[in-house]
Amino acid sequence: MAGTSKNEVILIVDDEKLLRWSLRERLKEDGYKILEAGTGAEARAILASHFVDLVLLDIKLPDCNGLEILAHIRERGHDATVLLMTAYSSVEDAVNAMRMGAYNYLTKPFNVEELSVLIEKALESTQLKRQIARLHESMQSTQGLDNVVGRSLAMAKVFDLVLKVAQFSTTTVLITGESGVGKDVLAKALHLNSDRAMRPFMNLTCTTITESLLESELFGHERGAFTDAKNSKKGLFELADGGTVFLDEIGDMPAALQAKLLRFLQDKTFKRVGGSQDVTVDVRIIAATNKDLPKLVEDGGFRGDLFYRLDTFPIAVPPLRERDGDVTLLAQHFIDLFNKQFRKHVKGLTSEALERLDSYHWPGNVRELKNVVERAMILGSGELITEDNLPQLASQPKAIPTQQASVAGPYQLPPDGINLEELERDLLIQALRRANGVKTKAGRLLGLNRDQIRYRMKSWGLTDARETWVSNNAQ
Repeated sequence: MAGTSKNEVILIVDDEKLLRWSLRERLKEDGYKILEAGTGAEARAILASHFVDLVLLDIKLPDCNGLEILAHIRERGHDATVLLMTAYSSVEDAVNAMRMGAYNYLTKPFNVEELSVLIEKALESTQLKRQIARLHESMQSTQGLDNVVGRSLAMAKVFDLVLKVAQFSTTTVLITGESGVGKDVLAKALHLNSDRAMRPFMNLTCTTITESLLESELFGHERGAFTDAKNSKKGLFELADGGTVFLDEIGDMPAALQAKLLRFLQDKTFKRVGGSQDVTVDVRIIAATNKDLPKLVEDGGFRGDLFYRLDTFPIAVPPLRERDGDVTLLAQHFIDLFNKQFRKHVKGLTSEALERLDSYHWPGNVRELKNVVERAMILGSGELITEDNLPQLASQPKAIPTQQASVAGPYQLPPDGINLEELERDLLIQALRRANGVKTKAGRLLGLNRDQIRYRMKSWGLTDARETWVSNNAQ
């Protein structure tokens, strides 16, 4: 291996100078780039300013315990793999460190050849983690919450709910809203923002298949369970083990299946069609409907006990007509989408075309807007979509939510009003500066979590580089 050229950076954290020198010289021969720290403070400083692939970390440091450095690495989101170096008496600490996310540990004095092999495997682990992270990021950018377009206050509340419940991966979620508002897109985004993201996401619309086939699709069947059951088959719940099952149009689920779904929600077990053995799986259920489920329960069309199980965490998606400003954003989003599909170079819409879209009531919601933009892209030939490219859309006055004027909140609106978007952006910048760019800390200042801060930073085009906010802290 000597003499090979590698790009990986290894940080050695140990207060023994001789050991650091010995490791440095050997690992340099193997082609690695080496950084050194003799204390926990030096290690923190290096991690804040350098890109590191692997940390060789001693448990006993003069100014802290190595477990504190490990915790620091994980809290700050560093993806470097950590290998512990420990004396025999500290093996218990090393085992605890592995529970905290360390890759492995070596007991001093250790065999250098053994260390070289372990380093190679640990670096493979680092690369695998980064590949998974890139895949996850790619999925989120195309299907996650970043791909759900909207900056209206109504949708901001929805995004906040999605991000909050995503962190609780066993909680059942019920998404309600009119047809075409994007309930399926939000369900996929919720899955991708949870710790189930790398596990399966199974989607089934309850109205697309017959009752008998629907039961088999969900729960699977045993061989001979019915005429065409020549082999045993796993259902969506088994196939999605560890992941998420999205049940769209849940309000149309047949009564017999409602009872079986209720049992599954209660104890996570079910029987395949024609089977006698209980099957247990770990999946999150996300259900969606455009129907008024409480009214269905009242009329006897839906089980009340099932509704209350599904309604653990409800998310109501507003119709497009109640999302001020989002029509323009969505129209441009679809233009960009169809530019790629149709190999066109349309830049946007004329002001007259935008006014026509914005004044329309949109009974078909986002789905209808997408269809209108697609048609306009096919008909148009210039750089801008014009009114002539759009269908005749009957304009209707938008409903304005009413509120009692006497109700006053903790924050008073100035007599001349404010620009709410500018206020949100300014508060976000202030929080990032005060937190020196640490998104978790900035989130605490605003009552948000790290993902919500990241989403808002991306919406406002703010840089993710922490150094920017540290250097601007005094401004």
